[in-house]
Amino acid sequence: MRLEGKIVFVTGGGTGIGRAAGILFAGEGAGIIVADVNEKTGNETVSLIEGRGGKGLFVQCDVGVEDEVKNAMEKALAAYHRVDVIFNSAGVLWRDRDREVTRTDEAVWDRVMAVNLKGVVWTCKYGIPAMIEAGGGSIVNIGSGVAHMGFTRAQDAYTASKGAMISLTRSMAIVYAGKNIRANIIHPGPVDTPMQSEWDEKTRKEISEWVPLGRLATAEDIAYCGLFLASDESSYITGQEFVVDGGLMAKGR
Repeated sequence: MRLEGKIVFVTGGGTGIGRAAGILFAGEGAGIIVADVNEKTGNETVSLIEGRGGKGLFVQCDVGVEDEVKNAMEKALAAYHRVDVIFNSAGVLWRDRDREVTRTDEAVWDRVMAVNLKGVVWTCKYGIPAMIEAGGGSIVNIGSGVAHMGFTRAQDAYTASKGAMISLTRSMAIVYAGKNIRANIIHPGPVDTPMQSEWDEKTRKEISEWVPLGRLATAEDIAYCGLFLASDESSYITGQEFVVDGGLMAKGR
């Protein structure tokens, strides 16, 4: 019960890392607000949480739209009266549209930035005051290893959004440290989630062989790191980057 009595606001909670975190955190005693643009998958996550004896609430919102995040946070506070942890997992990666800068479409760039970066801004804008009122809390952002590496197959909007998240995380860590609010960022490597549904078995095998630990990450691998950062066990850790990539960054190219 490492999160007993805490309330966690999870964005992108309908699938992937967000869903895994919601289920894991609920099992550790937290009440979970599952925020997602997709009502069907969001409610499925709540059902999975409640089926294991946990507490969950679905709130529909597009994290890239400030008013929707504001309304979602208000619903969360009306139900639970506090927020102790914000787990920012919502994100988009469109390999068919997100390309190198010389072929970047403005609408794609703006939408990726809205979801991946502004979404973090809005959840923190409306969640941090509740954290302050509760006496402190933890912000856990999901970045990406691509923020530290370039690839021939560019996805520049996604890469830039995740790089900006590092600076934003560090800034929030310092600005709100005096309020007992911590902010850290996790950089996953290749993770077996619906975002990677386009990978065929050959691609999965090649990526697994590229990773020093010899496999793709599961969503739970990332969620367990998030659990540590959400819990009081990490109470002296803030403004830090945690790389969960099976050794890829240590290996280099």
